[in-house]
Amino acid sequence: MLRNKVPEVTALFWVAKVLTTAMGETTSDFLVHQIDPPVAVAGAAVVLAATLILQFAVRRYIPWVYWLAVLMVAVFGTMVADVIHVQFGVPYLVSTSAFLVILAAVFAVWYATQRTLSVHHIDTRPREFFYWAAVMTTFALGTAVGDLTAVTFSLGYLASGILFAALFALPGVAYRWWGLGATAAFWMSYVLTRPFGASLSDWLALPPARHGLGFGTGAVSLVLFAGIVVCVVVMSVRRRTPTGELPDAVAA
Repeated sequence: MLRNKVPEVTALFWVAKVLTTAMGETTSDFLVHQIDPPVAVAGAAVVLAATLILQFAVRRYIPWVYWLAVLMVAVFGTMVADVIHVQFGVPYLVSTSAFLVILAAVFAVWYATQRTLSVHHIDTRPREFFYWAAVMTTFALGTAVGDLTAVTFSLGYLASGILFAALFALPGVAYRWWGLGATAAFWMSYVLTRPFGASLSDWLALPPARHGLGFGTGAVSLVLFAGIVVCVVVMSVRRRTPTGELPDAVAA
């Protein structure tokens, strides 16, 4: 039995999650425009594999290890979703539907074998595997959903970001006042952080001709990375402070 290997679900968790989703979008775009796309995708896959091996190797939650893995999932998941659309011409509606089916299948098998989808008990190898399979699928799904609303439905990136910000908050409201289960609320919000963060980062980075502010993918990625580093440092300090520790039963 492992110690629970994912972080507490706090406000800081959600801030870090949105920042990683946003950085995954801009970093992916930056890399595929600076490096030959097949090389960029292959390199991201190798780094992702290395970070996941490290995450599986440790026996407890270590903030920098966990969030490095999440960040690389964000980068690679963006690349996969973009390759499916750009290289193979798959419409965003089709890829969104496909990723939704895959995510449902992951959850179905996870629940059938473990009898829970709770992130409070990622303390065995099978549960850890299912958790990361779900995480990777949510990133690809969220990327496709964000592009679907911004491009296919012509909402643009800012309007899409505002839409997904509202949708992201909705499961929390439903959990607090309407009786939605904690596990369902978590995973619904988790999926929606991806299009929320990616839409806003695209709006900041893309040129005005593409309805953005034109700060550039490289510059936006660096600022987002700095924000992630601050979040991880704060999380690490809190874990080393005895009074800030919470029992595993309330970790997520």
